[in-house]
Amino acid sequence: MPKKIDPKVKERCVQQMLEHAAEYPNPTAAAEVVAKRNGVGAETVRRWYLQAQVDSGQRRGATSEELAEIKELKAKVRRLEDDNNILRRATIFFAGELDPRDH
Repeated sequence: MPKKIDPKVKERCVQQMLEHAAEYPNPTAAAEVVAKRNGVGAETVRRWYLQAQVDSGQRRGATSEELAEIKELKAKVRRLEDDNNILRRATIFFAGELDPRDH
């Protein structure tokens, strides 16, 4: 399970990337420097930066809000599928119990 990173650290990293990314040849190079300064992984910082660009409309993709909604909906679908599976098994069980040919 991924470790929880303080939201203030994430915010600081994203802000540094937004302010200084243009000073580097690419976002990955900037992310490596920012990550080292803040004690987090470079790929993590790069992904935060890209997501911040999506959230601000600078880049295409699903916003953080949309991703959270998708995650929530997937969890709901999983729960409903589990519930349906339980009901299907219960129906089969009780249908067998009620079958007069078995008595």
